[in-house]
Amino acid sequence: MQRCYCRILSVVVFTFFTVTAANGQAQTPAPGRPERVTALLPEIDRMYAALAVREHLPGLVYGVVLDGKLVHVRALGLADVERKIAASSATEFRIASMTKSFVAMAVLKLRDGGKLRLDDPVADYLPELRDVTLPTSDSPAVTIRHLMTMTTGLPEDNPWGDRQMALSSRRLEQLIAGGLSFSTTPGQAFEYSNLGYIMLGKVVSKVSGMRFQDYVTREILRPLGMTSTRWEYTQAAPGKLALGYRWDRDRWEPEPILPDGDGAAMGGLITTADDFARYVAFHLDAWPARSGPERGPLRRASVREMQQPHVFTGLSANATMLDGKTRNPDVSFYGYGLDTQRDSRDVVITGHSGGLPGFGSQFYFAPAHGVGVFAFTNLRYGPVYGRTGKALAMLIERGGLGPQPVPVSAILATRHRQVAQLVQSWDEGLGNAIAADNLFLDRSRDEWMAHARTTLSAIGKVTSVGPIAAENALRGTFALIGERGVVNVGFTLTPEREPKVQEITLTAQKP
Repeated sequence: MQRCYCRILSVVVFTFFTVTAANGQAQTPAPGRPERVTALLPEIDRMYAALAVREHLPGLVYGVVLDGKLVHVRALGLADVERKIAASSATEFRIASMTKSFVAMAVLKLRDGGKLRLDDPVADYLPELRDVTLPTSDSPAVTIRHLMTMTTGLPEDNPWGDRQMALSSRRLEQLIAGGLSFSTTPGQAFEYSNLGYIMLGKVVSKVSGMRFQDYVTREILRPLGMTSTRWEYTQAAPGKLALGYRWDRDRWEPEPILPDGDGAAMGGLITTADDFARYVAFHLDAWPARSGPERGPLRRASVREMQQPHVFTGLSANATMLDGKTRNPDVSFYGYGLDTQRDSRDVVITGHSGGLPGFGSQFYFAPAHGVGVFAFTNLRYGPVYGRTGKALAMLIERGGLGPQPVPVSAILATRHRQVAQLVQSWDEGLGNAIAADNLFLDRSRDEWMAHARTTLSAIGKVTSVGPIAAENALRGTFALIGERGVVNVGFTLTPEREPKVQEITLTAQKP
């Protein structure tokens, strides 16, 4: 084999560009990303400022997280209208249903520790559920996974659920034992359920042996450095708590502060912009999948599992790009405490909204693109939702924040060099060494040679070989650069222990 390779190298020019290191680690972000984000920040600032005026938001704090860092944060208005205390990045806002992903993360932490299984019946942990009559005789048992994905069959319960924050564990037991009403059969369809997440919080309490609030704080918040994030508003730092308001008769009226309780799993967490940016960065750091040490508090694979589309929630057939004209349909799913959308460009965004009497919040992040946006306000169900999504779309579309490169595996890097040699020489020894069983059965060697000769003739002498762009660990593309043009080469490897080349495509790039 070595003799064969030497002969090939003697007749073909191979000037490879730098190839991504095959060490399984996340790659350095593409140059210029921070600069492109910075260029758009003034427009994002104007957009949020206009929203604050139009919607009479007392206070508003928003931020942008890029490649693991909080690169921009702004605060507008007042955290406390009566005392005229300005909002800041250290102001503590209740983030309502954005809390749900923290509770889901706690469940996965317990699952990873072997303390529960997602397909366990909830009645194994909440015995009061055993006597609840399900909607049909063929209904499956309600499972922990049903709670996490909001497929319990319980009805949509906004705004009733928003008033259950202070629900005690004993009262929850009585509520369930007294019987529940179902809108659909468990496991059949998504329907937003605050009660389901209240029950999920109780499961965490039962399994962990402590209040779910304490478990989330100890196992998630503190390891992430979220030291200003809490559940009980009376424990907020002096002068830092954002008080909630509603706009009524041309003035802000205070909303009663909802106390912490056993119902807080549906929306009780209180946090700051500085703290929450750490949480967004942790979600982004789970991508791409790679080898290397885990930095916790949850395994990267489990964080990615949270973000996956577990149940269909909707289709937006008429959605558009930012220009309002270019169609860009998207499909929506619910994961584990997170919403996920995938559009026609294959851009995936994940996050969750939050709304309570006195507060509105939203966070969106694009895992593959390494960027996220969040916003908090202290107005009753404050409408920050659309603007936060628009800010993220602006960063991706107009900021050109493409997906982060997939790390190049060692075998893909090796086959890259070999395929580049093969498609120019069709050396028999090299072909026998790297071709899968099917490659020369699907198309004979003579046919491959004729096809390659015709395609490559258009670009003249090959002068260099471009770097491999990995689609995954076993599939990639690269360019053969010639005197008069470029041919793009794609190849796919087999699932064998020593992956072989099962498919090759040669496409002349149009001038």
